[in-house]
Amino acid sequence: MIIATNPNVEGEATAIYLSKLIKPMGLKVTRIARGLPVGSDLEYADSITLTRALEGRQEF
Repeated sequence: MIIATNPNVEGEATAIYLSKLIKPMGLKVTRIARGLPVGSDLEYADSITLTRALEGRQEF
């Protein structure tokens, strides 16, 4: 499962919470790479930035 949350306190907390719920199910959990600007919302990211962020995702 790929977790893509906004890079702010709420997004980080949500990602950690979801990861703790999902990992025991045996699913691999990854986060998108940090190619998105800190403090911006995902809705404003362009397709190239999102593509690169997905390609560079890391296990969470």
